[in-house]
Amino acid sequence: MLTIGYDLGSSSVKASIIDTETGKCIASAFYPEQEMPISAPQPGWAEQDPDMWWKNALAATKEVLRNPAVDPEAVAAIGISYQMHGLVIVDKDHKPLRPSIIWCDSRAVDIGDRAFESIGSEICLSSLLNSPGNFTASKLAWVKENEPEIYSKIYKIMLPGDYLAMRLTGEIFTTPSGLSEGILWDFKKNEVSGLVMDHYGIDPSFIPDIMPVFSTQGRVTAEAAYEFGINKGVPVTYRAGDQPNNAFSLNVLNPGEIAATAGTSGVVYGVSDEIKYDPQSRVNTFAHVNHEKGKNRLGVLLCINGTGILNSWVKRNIAPAGLSYNDMNRMAESVPPGSDGLAILPFGNGSERMLCNKYTGCHISNMSFNIHTDAHVMRAAQEGIVFAFHYGMDIMRQTGIKPEIIRAGNANMFLSPIFGKSMAALTGATIELYNTDGSQGAARAAAIGAGIYFSFEEAFGSLTVVDRIVPDTKLLPVLERSYDNWLSLLRRQLDG
Repeated sequence: MLTIGYDLGSSSVKASIIDTETGKCIASAFYPEQEMPISAPQPGWAEQDPDMWWKNALAATKEVLRNPAVDPEAVAAIGISYQMHGLVIVDKDHKPLRPSIIWCDSRAVDIGDRAFESIGSEICLSSLLNSPGNFTASKLAWVKENEPEIYSKIYKIMLPGDYLAMRLTGEIFTTPSGLSEGILWDFKKNEVSGLVMDHYGIDPSFIPDIMPVFSTQGRVTAEAAYEFGINKGVPVTYRAGDQPNNAFSLNVLNPGEIAATAGTSGVVYGVSDEIKYDPQSRVNTFAHVNHEKGKNRLGVLLCINGTGILNSWVKRNIAPAGLSYNDMNRMAESVPPGSDGLAILPFGNGSERMLCNKYTGCHISNMSFNIHTDAHVMRAAQEGIVFAFHYGMDIMRQTGIKPEIIRAGNANMFLSPIFGKSMAALTGATIELYNTDGSQGAARAAAIGAGIYFSFEEAFGSLTVVDRIVPDTKLLPVLERSYDNWLSLLRRQLDG
């Protein structure tokens, strides 16, 4: 039997097919080849058309099904991973009423801050484990305040993955994990948060019916089956936000285990069984994919908006034309650690939760026209991203997450030796890299939700380490000095 996993990101939609007998990925494709557009009607806003996600999922599916190793008749289940914190609103005909307000949109920061103060910080943190902040519930409150005509037509609200599942099955469901990422879940009561719903005046009927993360959450309609080229009735048996799912993809399921990603944004995600929170809500706690009442599995998430997007900006605007990322890595390696004093703050992609939802912008500091070259900028950008990770992981340690081993996919920034070695040295954690990704994880999860795999151990039996980066103590002194300079720059921006 085969399962399909989708990873609906803000850059592309990826589809992977797992052969459940071997546990191997036999086909993958993503679409589009160029990044999906993000609309910014005003500074700090970020929107995408949900129909664009659907069309790109369709294109990626057709590509993987063309692989001769794939028998479309053998597809037995579907899993969905998706960009977190987005808001999709639909009418009674299941049509989107406006573009989705996606994860990196910061328009609702003030609304969330006011809710945090009005409801009470202690009540919010003890029940929601977070401030309402700039999350899905606050984005919906923004629509209510600013677009009342649209708000009046709402039938259901959903997260991006809920929308893709709805288009596949014709049914609208959500999950406790999804509601927790929208700050709509009360961990004390194990139900939709009345605190948030009442404060914002949200109609409870807007919330879809709730299903377990691993369960049959609808079946593919005849229309979707025809479009996608698979059988009618194939069940959707898993959905989760991209970061809980990325952790799942790396078999990070138990307390003390940690996963990291460094794509457009960067994330460190640690699992805990203790209900703890950061008093300033700089890191956030959500229900992990295997969280259950009476068996806490909480994902503590550090998110950095400006990571790989900085590296891609450097590629487009600083690097000589035609240079690949591998070429950039080789150029950066010609510069000594510490980048000869050049420092870059990577925070140029919206407000940062770990900076208390402040937007500092990206800053390049201490540049000398007589010393620094484009290669220095390339290295300083990667080191600046590592320093941002280190800064955030110091906050995570206050919630009991102490990284000793970090698991990551062998992709994106982790393909750079500078990035991996610098992070291992500065954090003191060994980094284990795996050939897996979110779409493969969603496909494995679909097999669990469908009862094809009977345990997590069975699902991950074929997952192996492809590289291991051990901390190099020789790098540590220069990186610590560079980090101290970087931290001084950051504090000047935050205090300014």
